[in-house]
Amino acid sequence: MAKTVSRPAPSKAPAASTPAPAAPAATVVAPPSNILELPPEITVRVLAERMGVSPIDLLKTLMKGGVMVNINKSIDFDTAALVAEDFGFEVRPEGWVSIPAPEPEPAPVVADQTPATQKKTRRFEKEADRAQRVIRPPVVTIMGHVDHGKTSLLDVIRQTHVAEGEAGGITQHIGAYQVVKQGQKITFIDTPGHAAFTAMRARGAQVTDVAVLVVAADDGVMPQTVEALEHARAAGVPVVVALNKIDKPNASPERVKQQLSDLGLMPDEWGGDTFVVPVSARNKQGIDDLLDAILIVAESEDIAANPNRTAAGTIIESNLDPRRGITATFLVQAGTLRTGDMVVAGPAWGRVKAMTDETGRRIKEAAPSTPVQVLGLNGVPKAGTTFEVVPDERTARGRAEAAATVRTGPGTMGARTIDDILRKLQEGEIKELNMVLKVDVEGSLEPVVNQLKDLATADTRIKLIRAAVGPISESDVALAAASDAIVIGFQVDADNTAKSVAEQQGVSVRRYDVIYKLTEDMEKALKGLLEPVYEDVVHGEAEVRAVFAKGKIAGCYILSGRVTRGSRVRVMRGGEQIHEGRIANLKRLTEDVREVAQGYECGISLENYTDFKEGDRMQFYRRERVF
Repeated sequence: MAKTVSRPAPSKAPAASTPAPAAPAATVVAPPSNILELPPEITVRVLAERMGVSPIDLLKTLMKGGVMVNINKSIDFDTAALVAEDFGFEVRPEGWVSIPAPEPEPAPVVADQTPATQKKTRRFEKEADRAQRVIRPPVVTIMGHVDHGKTSLLDVIRQTHVAEGEAGGITQHIGAYQVVKQGQKITFIDTPGHAAFTAMRARGAQVTDVAVLVVAADDGVMPQTVEALEHARAAGVPVVVALNKIDKPNASPERVKQQLSDLGLMPDEWGGDTFVVPVSARNKQGIDDLLDAILIVAESEDIAANPNRTAAGTIIESNLDPRRGITATFLVQAGTLRTGDMVVAGPAWGRVKAMTDETGRRIKEAAPSTPVQVLGLNGVPKAGTTFEVVPDERTARGRAEAAATVRTGPGTMGARTIDDILRKLQEGEIKELNMVLKVDVEGSLEPVVNQLKDLATADTRIKLIRAAVGPISESDVALAAASDAIVIGFQVDADNTAKSVAEQQGVSVRRYDVIYKLTEDMEKALKGLLEPVYEDVVHGEAEVRAVFAKGKIAGCYILSGRVTRGSRVRVMRGGEQIHEGRIANLKRLTEDVREVAQGYECGISLENYTDFKEGDRMQFYRRERVF
């Protein structure tokens, strides 16, 4: 039965010409702080602002009462009064006192309050798209510690909330799938973990709208939990916490909530703005509540796209199927993809011959946020590659060929190299120097962080994507690669894997032993005055097995890596360096070649050197700027 809200008649205002009597109590007084005046209709956003509460808390209360609205929808006076009374307010209609009530504030324009996630997912949006944007399903990634139940949670969501009418119809893994909750779709990326999430970001793809951080109620926050949160924050993605394994006897939800609040994830029931939802993947408990929380957060993020433009999006995964040929999972992020469209995805291109959803059902078109498996490409594109529909085959071929000739590796994505980062700082394109900081001991962390924060100016500052104790790891480098950041080690070094990944990704890594030298260099970096630091990177080694033309030409066998024409080279004899220079000529048999790989023989001559001996070793290297 609906609760009746009384509406007292407005008080009559005294005549303007009649002075207020000199009595201890005035006739007209301001309302108490718990009095809330409301118009006949009000949006959820404006109501939350007037009450001084989080819109998420307000939406959650409305949802418990069976009212399903989004943040920009209007509700009537009776509904608003009921929910306001739940928050301790005494509700009155506007104008119930003689003091004129302020004009209702207009609902904020969503386009002027674009959150970080929306800015990133608008990378495919054109100026003309903005007027045609419609709400699309949110795209969700599951993250967290390795043993906390990410995959189990994904499986139970898929089993219990597959698209309406498709129960039991899932026949294949395509890397993403959609579920339906109360008529609203949610797209899940079926590759849990922050490593995959960040790998896509490192290739320039921003596909996730909401991150679900899975934390086990018995284990609590673990190092990988913190890493996953750092990756989500670096991407500007809102976080919903799934507090899993609450059915276990040793579960301690309150302890875990305290750990989360220490990380800045204040639970909503404690007055914070982070949904912490108790779930059990094993018992299929709390799944509906988790999906409700995702939808509420998605509504507050205003996730939308233009379905009427040419399609564009991201490759989620791809493979060469022995029976079907090359298949690729497309996540459409803008426009509508249709069978027969000509698409290009990096160096791969083709016409969409067929599209299937996660149930294996053939479909003819896919709207924004829809994952589909596509047949028709001529090559296997990498996960994270963006795709787009083009007018014709000639355009597709041209763009694919151009993509194939672009050098892949260091510096090809965003402001990846330190040169690019410093140039953009100097030119004012960016205002922050993103940094991953690793230090030796806990006692060093706070002083170093404080010193770096003190370097901030009115124009630039250092933004710490991660600040932690321990050696520089592969995860640190991956996070830096995805965030256009540099990696700094204070009295720690990078492990071999991290060094290798940093070289491949073009991530600048630098270590320091003295704090003033670190802060001095970072201050220079912010001002664009830092002197470059170069490092020799060996990319191949060869052995001289024959000598021709009186020592001028060395017949070599490539032991490792590769040699390229024009490479820098060191000639070693008996473990000592006897010459350093450049390659003048490189031949395979009688042909001049540009490079020779490991396991092949070749002829090499050097600039200004004619004294080769059998048994000499050559090291081929290049000079790279590391900072």
